[in-house]
Order: sequence, then structure tokens, then C-alpha cells
Amino acid sequence: MKKIAVLSGDGIGPEVMREALKVLSAAEKKYNLSFSYAYADVGGIAFDKHNTALPQETITICEEADAVLFGSVGGPKWDHLPVEQKIERVALLGLRKYFGFFANLRPAVVLKPLCSISPLRGEIVKEGFNFLIVRELTGDAYFGKKYSDANQASDEMLYTRLEVERIARVAFETARKRKKKVTCVDKANVLTSSIFFRKIVMETALQFPDVVLDFIYIDNATMQIIARPQSFDVIVTTNLFGDILSDEAAQLTGSIGLAPSASLNEKGFGLYEPMGGSAPDIAGKNIANPIAQILSAALMLRYSFAQEKAAQAIEGAVLRVLEQGYRTKDIMQKGCKEVGTKEMGTLIASGL
Repeated sequence: MKKIAVLSGDGIGPEVMREALKVLSAAEKKYNLSFSYAYADVGGIAFDKHNTALPQETITICEEADAVLFGSVGGPKWDHLPVEQKIERVALLGLRKYFGFFANLRPAVVLKPLCSISPLRGEIVKEGFNFLIVRELTGDAYFGKKYSDANQASDEMLYTRLEVERIARVAFETARKRKKKVTCVDKANVLTSSIFFRKIVMETALQFPDVVLDFIYIDNATMQIIARPQSFDVIVTTNLFGDILSDEAAQLTGSIGLAPSASLNEKGFGLYEPMGGSAPDIAGKNIANPIAQILSAALMLRYSFAQEKAAQAIEGAVLRVLEQGYRTKDIMQKGCKEVGTKEMGTLIASGL
């Protein structure tokens, strides 16, 4: 039996989490899997109860689990908190640091039934696209030395060989299961840290002769993702550039409610979460899109539990429900049938 730590969070978090667990229950029955769930507070609700967005009890529950299924945290209610108590900072960055989550995997997928909601022109999006951004999470300017005075400020963009080697391995190993192509995104024409990043990626590539490796500068990458998204398979990049590219790619799908993500450590332990926020303005209205949370659960099956068939089945069920014309409000199209959060979860679970 696999134990899953369920951290639903704030706003729409609990609503979409319920639908993800509904779909996981259907997957259990179909594929003879067995899950147990341990629930814990995180984010604003945790702050209100425990005066911290990440209580020790929550960390302990995560330590005892085989994976973490995470919702969304924060909201205007807690915006007044000082920097050291900020909800997203304490909860998400705290978990990343504590468990050593170094690899962030963010699929960028436009399915054929949703091509028209992408902001890209039809001749660009064509029949959809599917690429994966592998973002390094522990280095770069986010964690380098910082300096500031009245006249100047700086952030050190630091990378170690270990950090680059391990994120490169994740990218190449993942590409082997896809189209066997990795694109390294950097700024090696300007930044010393990018020259180093590219060098180590090239050295690591020698261990994966069956995977094609190419390179592109970050400024060009932001353009080419829009102009020719089908040309990418797996993108490996730094913390800063990955932050930028993954948000850009999520927007191209047409709705943040469709975008899942996974964060992994060296032991394969992972945290799985939708990319969207807590959206407190629509919480409790049964209109939030649960697909990102459901697809995050599918990523959990794939990367932490090695249940590829079950993961593909969930992704396939999502596709079939969309092909049948069901839509939540954020992805509504002419001629389709609008359904609520609960209804969409039930349809996908039934589709398994």
C-alpha cells in the first residue's frame, strides 16, 4: 500500500483535491492499486490554526508518506504577513528545501479538443503539442548570495557540478521515454553560469547516446515556444529561466487550470501540484477546473509509483471527456456543455 500525504491548502484547493482523489479511487479499482491518505494543513489554513504555513506535524506526515499531493495555498487574506511568514514562501519553498526537491517537471500540453482556446493562431497550434520543461530548483540566483545597499544590489547565479549533472540526468532519462530529444535552454553567450551549465549538460549527454541534444538561448526560446511549440520535446534549463518558460508555456495551453507539475528529489520522492493559484474568489462555487489537480495525480502515479498504465489511463480519460464536449467555465467553447468541478471529476473517474 502506498501512503499519500494530502495537503489540500486554501481557496479552491480542497475542491479540486476531492476530484483528484475521486479519480485516484477509480484508478485503484481498475489497476488493483492500494492507497492510504494522510491529511495535513498547509498554507493559509495552517497559519490560522498553527501560526505557520508549514507546521512540523505536516512535515512529519510528508516524511512518513510515499508522495505528496499538494493543492494551492495563499490568498489576499494573508497578504499582510511579513516576508518571513509569507504563505507561499514558507509552505512551498519550505517543502522544497526540506525534502531537497531539485527537479521540477512541467508538461506543456494542448490537446486537440482544446486547440481553439490556446492564444496561439490555428496554423501554429495545429492539432496540439506536448513538451516538457525540466527546471532545476535548488541553484541559480534564487539561492545564491545576495547583496544590497543604497546604491547597488546583486544576486549570485551559482551552480555546482552536482546540481547540473542531476537535473541533466532527469531530462535525458525522461526524454528516453518520450521522443528522445533534449533542448538545453541557457544564456551561454553572456553568462558564465550558463556556460558552465551547458558544459555539464554536454558531458552528461555522453551517457545517453540515443538522445539528441540541442541548444537555444533563453531569449530565442521564449519566441520559439510560441512560433513552433511542436519542435520541442524535453527542455532542460536553470531555475530562473525555467520559472519564466514554464509560466509562458502554461499560458499557451489556454488555461492555468489544465497545468500540472511534479517536483522530485534524488530518491524519487515527489510533490505533485497544479500550477494555478488558490483562486479564493471562486472557491466554493463549484466552477473551478480540477483537471490540473487530476493530472498532477497522474504524474504522481508515473514518477513516484511507476504506474505508467494507470497514469496514461487518467490522461486518456481526461482527453475522452474533453472530446465528448464537457468543459468547466474557464475552458468553455461554443457548442460544448458546461459542467462544474464535481461533475468534471465524476466524468473523468467514470471514463476510467
